[in-house]
Amino acid sequence: MKVKLFDENHEKDLELKVNTFLQTIKEKEIVDIKYEVSVGIFSEEQIYCFSAMIIYIE
Repeated sequence: MKVKLFDENHEKDLELKVNTFLQTIKEKEIVDIKYEVSVGIFSEEQIYCFSAMIIYIE
């Protein structure tokens, strides 16, 4: 079993990276995909972090 982690500032960037990765492991069994969004405030700016973890069997 293996994991692949992704961390992006924009949800569309995360979507692109996850879809690209999934296309490269077509022959592998996907066990689970975990998705999370975090928000932080720095000064007056909101900072978003979109992350995903793909668990798969090689």
